[in-house]
Amino acid sequence: MSRGPVRLGPRSIAALVLVSLVGAMAVAWPLFADRGAAVTNHAADAPWFFAALLPLLIAVVVATIADCGMDAKAVAMLGVLAAVGAALRPLGAGTAGLEPMFFLMVLSGRVLGPGFGFVLGAVTMFASALLTGGVGPWMPVQMLAMGWFTMGAGLLPGPVRLRGLGELLMLSAYGFVAAFAYGTVTNLYGWVTVGGLGSGISFQPGEPAHENLVRFLAFVLATSLGWDLGRATLTVVLTMTVGGTLLKALRRATRRANFETQVTFEGPEEPLRGEAPHRT
Repeated sequence: MSRGPVRLGPRSIAALVLVSLVGAMAVAWPLFADRGAAVTNHAADAPWFFAALLPLLIAVVVATIADCGMDAKAVAMLGVLAAVGAALRPLGAGTAGLEPMFFLMVLSGRVLGPGFGFVLGAVTMFASALLTGGVGPWMPVQMLAMGWFTMGAGLLPGPVRLRGLGELLMLSAYGFVAAFAYGTVTNLYGWVTVGGLGSGISFQPGEPAHENLVRFLAFVLATSLGWDLGRATLTVVLTMTVGGTLLKALRRATRRANFETQVTFEGPEEPLRGEAPHRT
């Protein structure tokens, strides 16, 4: 029997929409704020604003667990995958962006669905920050970006019927593009808060959005393009080589964890041969 990803419930959808809207505003506000706006005069307060995302991320976790009715085995599986992903990240940290955790997040999001995927991505990044000592004002942004990254894999088409090489090619293409998208989101936060950059690539508060976008593009090309390319390439290589085996293992594990166990109703039990039907 083939089991699809965990479906989103109304509370999960509401929580995901809320945290995504707040996160998008938190990341993109520098591009649209006027020169005299309060946010441009208090850019140093941005970390406090990002810290407000943490309760919303927790709300997504609670809503997803409540909607899906996860039992102890399902929650334990979330913890195991998050621990594995957190352990994979330091293996390539500091080496041309080679972070193997991203391919695991793509496959997990594909199997478990967008809601569970968002939770897994955010929790994995949180555990990774604790493991590597990377706790700081940037952590909520990384959690949000990884949640989006993993959720996107759960939104890809054909979650039940598409299998084999076609599915691996689709996941590889998504992983390649989404790896750059993850880097773009996290770079946008760093671009605003990091000082000492050249005038051609630094954030200029109050400047027109298109001019700041040009500066941001130059900043990405100068600082992180090679890192993002290494992350994207490794995600594709791992997905194409071991993705098929891992997808089967994850799907088998979700069946054993009884994700979204369906309740079935059977008809009245037929009497044994020679036995009179039971009447009330």
